[in-house]
Amino acid sequence: MKTDLSTFTNSEYYPGNFFKRALWYLIGRIVINTYLIQFQSLKRVTLIVFGAELGKGIIIKPKVNIKYPWNLTIGNNSWIGENVWIDNLGKVEIGSNVCISQGAMLLCGNHNYKKTTFDLMVGNIILEDGVWIGAKSVVCPGVTCKTHSILTVGSIATKNLEPYTINSGNPAVKIRERKIEE
Repeated sequence: MKTDLSTFTNSEYYPGNFFKRALWYLIGRIVINTYLIQFQSLKRVTLIVFGAELGKGIIIKPKVNIKYPWNLTIGNNSWIGENVWIDNLGKVEIGSNVCISQGAMLLCGNHNYKKTTFDLMVGNIILEDGVWIGAKSVVCPGVTCKTHSILTVGSIATKNLEPYTINSGNPAVKIRERKIEE
């Protein structure tokens, strides 16, 4: 058997009303996914209007790409760095005091390479309080980064990260405990 992409269908996946998605695509490009200087309050209101649940004190840097804001929850005082891609085909829950550094990707979708039809597989992502996702890192579908875990620069989380750990590599593995000084 061989993969036959002509048989691929996304019919079971429904991300929302076409008009809503088209409107988000347009407005999201103008307000969120842009290098034009925008006020945090405008970004916040725009995301909330499109269904995101947002805490207080969130910082969203320029050129952030959010696929579907209605699948996004962010706690208090979290930072989303420049060029972050939140490909939230599923739910993405970002806790409080989370830092997602520039160029990081949260990917909720993948394909089943074992099927000739290359079926879409969707998994939710959870970043608990105090997590730090390093620059150019990737969090894969279905992964939970537990409280205060770190994914280092350029690493790929394919499995859950344990609390208060520093994780590195592809796939990411625990390299040591995270100790926080006061």
